[in-house]
Amino acid sequence: MQNRLLRHADFKRLWAADALSQAGTQVTAIALPLLLIKVLDAGPFEVGLLTTFEFLAFLLVGLPAGVWVDRMRRRNVLMVADLVRGLLFGSLPLAWWLDVLTLAQVYAVALVAGVCTVFFDVAYQSYLPHLVGRDNLVEGNAKLQGTQSVAQVAGPTVGGVLVQVLTAPYAILVDAASYLWSAVWVLSIRSREPRPERAPDRHLGREMKEGLAFVLGNRLLRAITACTATANLFTNVGMTVFVVLLASASGLNLSAGTIGLLFSATAVGGVLGAMVARRFAGWIGQGPALWISIAVGVPGILPLPFVQRGWLLWLVAAGMVVWGASIVVYNITQVSFRQLLCPERLLGRMNATIRFAVWGTIPIGSLLGGILGATIGLRPTLWVSVIGSLLAVLPVFFSPLRTMRQLPTEYVPEGVEPSGPPVAGAVSGPAAGQDGGVTGTGGPTAAVASERGDGAP
Repeated sequence: MQNRLLRHADFKRLWAADALSQAGTQVTAIALPLLLIKVLDAGPFEVGLLTTFEFLAFLLVGLPAGVWVDRMRRRNVLMVADLVRGLLFGSLPLAWWLDVLTLAQVYAVALVAGVCTVFFDVAYQSYLPHLVGRDNLVEGNAKLQGTQSVAQVAGPTVGGVLVQVLTAPYAILVDAASYLWSAVWVLSIRSREPRPERAPDRHLGREMKEGLAFVLGNRLLRAITACTATANLFTNVGMTVFVVLLASASGLNLSAGTIGLLFSATAVGGVLGAMVARRFAGWIGQGPALWISIAVGVPGILPLPFVQRGWLLWLVAAGMVVWGASIVVYNITQVSFRQLLCPERLLGRMNATIRFAVWGTIPIGSLLGGILGATIGLRPTLWVSVIGSLLAVLPVFFSPLRTMRQLPTEYVPEGVEPSGPPVAGAVSGPAAGQDGGVTGTGGPTAAVASERGDGAP
């Protein structure tokens, strides 16, 4: 029952596209900040700016991207976004080889690649229900999340080794190649969406408002969005300075390989979380699974301010395992709920609205982390991150989600009685995703979401 998609040829093509692309993304998550620190001699503020530029696009074009994606064939959006990102990241090692690489170019690549990521992620989460059907969403998302978690295990470690062996610029070539690989596999998908009908009175502002109204008109979605946004804000305050503390000569001055291995710990937890998420949500209920996973996960990052060489380093790694497992459980549960709740015609705008809200806090957190790291110091900034992250559980705890064993699959605006009870088994277990979730600490950028979803990560 849970392996029907192994016989689905087009899903396997999408899965293949995702697999190597995810691994390449994890390589760059390590290599890009190390490029700044080791090659361009950047400090915490410059590293904070890097993440700010990477995610600024979610604030700049996040909302209109959902409208535009709903007007286009989503498969085409995926291909173009992959091709452009491959060319952008390929330009960095070329510029380094020509001895013309600058901070400005790195920031420009990060910003434009971020715009491509906005479109890719919105299209990706909106395309999956068409490709596999809503009955197979849980299985499809879980398989994609499991692949991402495996990539997060291997990617940072491989990335760290590649930086040591090849230097950071050439390590980024791996990610450039992975995006081209992904584009080829997406191109091979045979299933074609019908061309979206052109509404005679379509209007960008009105369509954006419709997506906002869908998300803000549901208190469950509001609670999930507030939780994810808070977690992403404060974890990125910490992760911005954490990588500087680990890599800089004034900090622990760890090797790139050790840093990559440390960040892989979160992904190990993610693999465990993907394995138990369905059973966990079935055991305690889908609503309780959301707040409990966050409540259990945040203490996992408490050791970060104490990090030192030796056993404390591996205590931090153990905490990252806990954090990674919890965030994947959270993301799998909430992304599947959102996909099943949302009508097909609003999927792009729903995903874009939530991405705007929850990933839009990432550049703010990264910039704040860079400023705090340069003023009050690296370890005090980590304490700000940890204490602030504890607040993330409050929105979901003080909401109806706290006691809801079965989440609804029919959207009903507030003040309107539902036409019937939730469809039994419709959300029988969590599905994974990275669109609109918490980003994990699988790399120097952390949040409750990941590239293919918006949860942790």
